[in-house]
Amino acid sequence: MTPSQPTAPASKVADFFALSRQIELLLTARNLRGMQQVQQQLRPGYILRAARLFNLPAGSTLLIGTGFPVLDTFETDGPVGAIALYQAAQALNLNPYLVCGKPLFSLLAQHYQCAELPVNQLQGRVAQARQLLQQLKPALVLSIERPGLSAAGIYVNMRGEDISARCASFDELLNQAPCPTLAIGDGGNEIGMGNVQAALAGLNITPSITECDELVVADVSNWAAWGIIAMLSVLQGRDLLANANLLPLLQFLTANGCIDGVTRQSTLTEDGLPYQAGEQLIQQLQALVQPYISEPDNVAPD
Repeated sequence: MTPSQPTAPASKVADFFALSRQIELLLTARNLRGMQQVQQQLRPGYILRAARLFNLPAGSTLLIGTGFPVLDTFETDGPVGAIALYQAAQALNLNPYLVCGKPLFSLLAQHYQCAELPVNQLQGRVAQARQLLQQLKPALVLSIERPGLSAAGIYVNMRGEDISARCASFDELLNQAPCPTLAIGDGGNEIGMGNVQAALAGLNITPSITECDELVVADVSNWAAWGIIAMLSVLQGRDLLANANLLPLLQFLTANGCIDGVTRQSTLTEDGLPYQAGEQLIQQLQALVQPYISEPDNVAPD
């Protein structure tokens, strides 16, 4: 809370917490890959806490890591949410970077401020992370749908395949960060899932052991980004979802080689779900937050 920011009354704080819980449950309603089980290990209110991490001084730098390799390209889930969070950060007068490896970097760097991670260089990942952190001095490091290292020190996809040779390592940016870290995942093998190892034991995956300060789970990682932006809308008192552009983003990505991570097809889908499912979720989020945004006496909790 800044000195000029009023303290919210207890009733308002409770309202914000209740809204956060509604969003959290909505994001895992389909339970496609067991995220309801994982959610039970998380302290409720994590969407609200995640949104509060964006309460930073103007000009603060954010690092947003994304890009999960599929075959010789990248999947639609992750980059859409990363771009959405990037645009939300810009609306808050923050200084975001998208951080990823090739081939995704080659595409995104043409349109957004980006930092490149070298692919297939696990041995030098600690030094690389420290150098990037020293160079950019972030106030928040965020990972969305990035593969996380397993206990064996490799990256494994949902099919059990070792994909280390096609991965750029983002894990150490969270491990070494001198600032808060936030991670988003939907399956258990992503960065951040080290926070919930016990809950992952019953899932048919090779889990990630990389931890974070705040973990957000969802049926589709992109959807968690929209959930955080919805909560940010409430904290800011303005509709940051008003220009949510899911379909154009999917069209942009698929036109440049992006594929669905589940079907491995070049379609306007996220984890096998049609884009209309994501659009419906955005509409549901807007309906949830609109009463809060329209209240003239709305005050964000400290």
